[in-house]
Amino acid sequence: MNPSTLRIATRKSALALWQAEHVAALLRAAHPGLAVALVPMTTRGDEIQDRPLATIGGKGLFLKELEVAMLEGRADLAVHSLKDVPAQLESGFTLPAILPRADAADAFVSNHYAELAALPSGARVGTSSLRRQAQLRALRPDLVLLDLRGNVGTRLGKLDNGDYDAIVLACAGLERLGLAPRIRARLAAPDWLPAPGQAAIAIEARSDQPAVLALLAALDDADTRLAVTAERAMNQALGGSCTVPVGAWCMLVEHGLHLCGLVGDAASGRLLLAEAGGATDQAVALGQQVAAALLAQGADELLAR
Repeated sequence: MNPSTLRIATRKSALALWQAEHVAALLRAAHPGLAVALVPMTTRGDEIQDRPLATIGGKGLFLKELEVAMLEGRADLAVHSLKDVPAQLESGFTLPAILPRADAADAFVSNHYAELAALPSGARVGTSSLRRQAQLRALRPDLVLLDLRGNVGTRLGKLDNGDYDAIVLACAGLERLGLAPRIRARLAAPDWLPAPGQAAIAIEARSDQPAVLALLAALDDADTRLAVTAERAMNQALGGSCTVPVGAWCMLVEHGLHLCGLVGDAASGRLLLAEAGGATDQAVALGQQVAAALLAQGADELLAR
């Protein structure tokens, strides 16, 4: 029996609420007459703002309370930024829908400088992402890299307050919140790699709810799923954490998929790079192939740090 109302568990940040409302609108359009309600929640990842995510358990902290709400029957689905979703889901959960990907580039945001190259030596750049720190240090070892936590509005507020000369955020998040004018320059593939799954919205649900899964499947984008499957398979083969300095970018090309992967060291700026192509029905194997090439270069040593 189809549920008459779908309840979406979501974090309370402006971006999370935008994404949940976006999914709700898509569900109402796909299934006329279906009622959709939001269940806003605060997660442990939202509560702890004074320490880098890598030191407190990673981005999986943003999922746990939402999954508990689904297990307890208080919600039917959860909406996430896919880059925050661990490569290996908790048992009993699945991702029945991944929405079409937005701009996967990172955004260079500054009130005084037009691009990364324009920053003076010693400029203060804010980001808590080890992946972004590694790529920043590789390009500009003369910069001072500082941690930056909080939602998008909080981070922009710290920049505007003069705490940083520039910050790096995801383009997709700024665009979704109507803040695209804050983007001074795009840091984009192939010269700069995003996080695996960056700019894709994922819908998580319980594996044992076939009626819910059937409703959600209508929103799945096949091309985006192919690309992020390769990226996430690479990440899982490298250890699967959302907090390690790993970048990945998979494109659909004429004869299949092309995946670029990166493992970096946030302390030294050392970057390991690998890429490969494969058939569209071999997305997981392609991710594993690129991960193996990175491990052969010594990626496990960098990741162990």
